[in-house]
Order: sequence, then structure tokens, then C-alpha cells
Amino acid sequence: MTSVDVTPDFEDRTDFEDADRGLVAPPAAGTITAADGTVVWSFESTAFLDGDCPGTANSSLWRQSQLCARAGLYEVTDGVFQVRGFDLSNMTLIEGDRGVIVVDPLVSQETAAAALALYREHRGERPVTAVLFTHSHLDHFGGVHGVVGVGDDVPVVAPEGFMDSSVAENVYAGTAMLRRGAYYAGSNLDRDPEGLIGMGLGFTASTGLPGLLAPTIEIKHTGQELTLDGVLLRFQMTPGTEAPSEMNFLIPERRALCMAENATHNLHNILTLRGALVRDARIWSRYLNEARELFAHDADVLFASHHWPTWGKERIRAFLAEQRDLYGYLHDQTLRLANQGYTGTEIAEVLELPPVLARAWHARGYYGSVNHNIKAIFQRYMGWYDGHPSSLWEHPPTENAQRYVDCIGGLEAVLAKARAYVAEGDLRFAAQLLKHAVFAAPDSTDAKDLLAQVYEQLAYGAECATWRNCYLTGAAELRHGITPTVITAGTMATALSVEQLFDSLAVRVNGPEAWDHSFTVHWQFTDLGEAYRMTLHNGVLIHSRTSQPGDGADLTLTLTKPQLMQLLGGKGLDGIEHTGDPGVLVTILSVLDDPDPDFAVVTP
Repeated sequence: MTSVDVTPDFEDRTDFEDADRGLVAPPAAGTITAADGTVVWSFESTAFLDGDCPGTANSSLWRQSQLCARAGLYEVTDGVFQVRGFDLSNMTLIEGDRGVIVVDPLVSQETAAAALALYREHRGERPVTAVLFTHSHLDHFGGVHGVVGVGDDVPVVAPEGFMDSSVAENVYAGTAMLRRGAYYAGSNLDRDPEGLIGMGLGFTASTGLPGLLAPTIEIKHTGQELTLDGVLLRFQMTPGTEAPSEMNFLIPERRALCMAENATHNLHNILTLRGALVRDARIWSRYLNEARELFAHDADVLFASHHWPTWGKERIRAFLAEQRDLYGYLHDQTLRLANQGYTGTEIAEVLELPPVLARAWHARGYYGSVNHNIKAIFQRYMGWYDGHPSSLWEHPPTENAQRYVDCIGGLEAVLAKARAYVAEGDLRFAAQLLKHAVFAAPDSTDAKDLLAQVYEQLAYGAECATWRNCYLTGAAELRHGITPTVITAGTMATALSVEQLFDSLAVRVNGPEAWDHSFTVHWQFTDLGEAYRMTLHNGVLIHSRTSQPGDGADLTLTLTKPQLMQLLGGKGLDGIEHTGDPGVLVTILSVLDDPDPDFAVVTP
């Protein structure tokens, strides 16, 4: 353990000054509502954060949540504005010759529309002349239909690979991520000192209608320049960092640098708790260094798609250097210890940040954490297997739990030992014991109540907001059961390509139910001028574009993409020209599983 003090300075108010700087106007109303009157965002729900930190929250996390709760229209620099506190992310507005360029239009169309309305109220009725997505996460494109319509002739700019990455995360594994996301986001928790106090990146995500527009312009290489509405933008590609498809950009004439989500005021995730591809901490660090070398000398302000800006050349250079060193240190030291035989869990227990980084507010683990990021780096290189042969073929959780409880002497003995560990302050091991107790005896109210109490105590001490939310959501579900997941019928599917739509079907095929079927379908899309050949064979739905006619297919369909959407929506073959056996399609659709957005997590 280090002997120097690595506690950040709570007397340092620089972040608060920066977060309040440039305020043009607060929100115009206390809530944002959907068309049916449903509240999708409440500014009033964060009012409790104005008070002192209670005993049910980590003081450092409380400070971060206070900063993230600030909301309104802010001037970043001449001609660059941000709407912050209207969603998990920020919307940036860059004024051009004719109108305004919208960067990262939040999660849902309702919050995006409200943000744009606040901007226009104070800056005039400027038309949206372009939309720019910095990367492929929902909170940076989902609100696009709140600022432009589907048919509007507006350029949409995104990094290369944006659509593939967006669909892979939000569609293919979307249900599992949505369920796990309810834990790390704390979306079902009450907004109060005992419940949700934030997510580290922002307070939480809005609950309105998300959508997606496919880019019309792709940015493909670092140094590429693009002029939108008279504004020159110079880009840096950063794939594999915070998102598989991501980019930073400089506005040279405004001397303003956008770091997307690659450099924010907290330690980010190498692997988010909701699930995602493991990110590359090594390349992340290198891209931060490249951004510093490429842009820092030409920037007077650095802003991002979360949190508040940083002003001044020297402060920008120091900020980027510390963020660079943060990810580089975690990467290199994890591998150093892995090469000495330590596992990810062991490394996470002993590795500490250098004092300068540990004392930096922007390097604190409010969203990611040092502990789980180290495990993610280890996973990226070494996978799930810890190298010990006994880990190769473990029993599943319920079977394991039953055996552990039996070895300890039964449920009551496990509960007694867990209470003893709680009394000694070892909440971590008490939680492990009680996890086995609940999985071995899921009907035991005593086991579930005691585990819920342990989770609450762990939550109240957690500096990482996502850890806190996971603990509290687990406690709530142990006591009250699963809160049904509300799935918003957004408009993302309309932006998917035919190939992506077919991929989303393939991951739903129930293999055992399908492996005795063998069919071929020829799809001819008249509006796209494309044809696809699809086969169901050995329980696998294979599809590929083809230039060949549909000779020999069991079923041939001639249709448009909108008709495909209607077909997948359950409207059948009405209006669709077809030859062959329509029963083939019925069979294919019959072997598709419906995802379960409410699967159990803290119980078997």
C-alpha cells in the first residue's frame, strides 16, 4: 500500500466553476414529456442532490452527481453551445453560416427536441443543417428524430463502421444488454439518497423514443477534413477506444476540440457492466496521446459528449496527458502482473494508480472502476479461463450453490456464517456466501433479505455509480421481484440494412427446433435492386446477397424493404408477390425465439 495521501482535494472547486461557466439559460420547464404526456425526463428528480452528502452515499460520488445534475444551455466558445443535463449525454450545437450543426442528439427524440427548442429560444430559429454522431452508442444518436425528420435533406456524418457497431450492440445482443443495463443504470430505482444518485457519466438515461438514421457521410481516416454549413472540421479516427466506431474532431476556426467520449471527467469502462466488446486500453491511451499531439496546441477549449468543458491550453494538455496515462497504466501494469502469473481478480486486488492519477478528480472510477477495468483488460488478452484446470468445467451456479451449501452444513449454517462475516465487516465474502444461499434455496426469505441488506451496505459505500446501481437493483429485486422491462417501440429498425435485419433473425433461431428443417428462400427487393438467398440448414439461418435468379428456391418473395418490415411485424404476405411454398416462411418464423427482457439475475 502507498504511504502518500491519494485523496482528491474536496476544497478544489474548479470542476464546479467549469460546470457552471457559460450558462445561457436553465431548462424552460421541470419535465420533458412524450406525446401522450408520459414524463421521459425530470429535472426536478435531481433536486435532492443540492443537499449535503448523506450516510447512504459515497462523498466522492455525491460530488460527481452534483456536477452531472447541472442542466441548461451553455456557451462553450464563440459559436459552440452545449445542452447539458437533459439526458445521460450532452448535445453540442455548432453554429454555421445558415443554421446549426447538431452533434450527438441524446438518447430519445423528446429530450433532443427539448434541447433544440431551448437553444432556439435563446439563439434564434436556426435550421439544423447537419447532424454528426461521434460514435456508435445509443446516447449519442438515439434522439436524432427530435432534430431532423426521416426525409429531411440533411447530411448525417459518422465514423466508418458506425452502423455495424450500432446494430451489433443495440440489436443483436440488445435484449441481454437492456436487462443488464437496468442494473448498472439503476433505471428502476427511486431517485433519492437511498436510491439512484447518478451514473457517473450523467444522472441517468431518458425514457423516450429512440431512433436511428444511417450516415450519409463516413469519416474514414485521421486528418480528414469536412466543411459543414461553412464550418471546417478536422477529424481523428479512434476505433476500438470507448466504442468500436468513434472519432474526435477539432474546429480549427473556433479553437475547440471535441473528444467525443474518449476523455471525460471520470475513468471510463474497458468493459461496461451491461456488456459490450472489451475495449482496447492500449490503443485508447495511444489515441489520447495522438489527440494531444495533433490538436492540443490549436485548442483553447476541450469539450466532450458528457460532463463539462476544460478551458486553457495548459489545462487541456495536462488533462489529456493524465487521461492517456490512466488507460496506459492500467493496461501495462495488468499485463506485467499477468505475465508473473496473477489472475485478473488477483491483479484487481493489488494494483493501485500512481498518486498523481489517484488524486485527479477526472480519473476517479465513477462509471468505470479500476477494479473491473483490470479484469476486463485481463479478459481481453486471456479470456474467461483463469488457467486453473478446476475452472475448466465448473457446475452452473445453481448446482454449485447447492453443493457449497451442503458442504457448509445447510442453509441455516450458511446464514449464520454470513451474519458473522457481516458483523466483522467483510461484506464482500458475506455477499458470496449469500449468493450461494439464494441460488440453493430461492424460496428462503431470510436468505434474500440478508443478501439485500448486504448489497445495500456495499452500495452506500461505492464510489462507482454503476456498482452502486447494480447493488441497489439487486437488493430491490431480491425483496420485491423483477420490475418488468419497458421496451420502447423506437424507430431504429427502419434504419437497418436488409442484411442486418436478417442477422437479427438469425440470432433468434432456436437451433434444436430448427435443425431438422432445410429450406431456401430467394428475396428480391424491387426498391433496392438487391437480391438475397437465405437458407435454413442445421439450425443455422444463412443469408447472402446474390446476383443469381431464384431458380430452385423453395420460396421466392418479390417485395420492398418496407414490406419486409411489415412482414417481420406479423402482417403476413399481404401485397407481397410470391411463388413456391409460403409454408416455408411460416416454418422459419415458427422457430424464432422471443428474447426475454426480464430474465432473472440475482435469483436462479
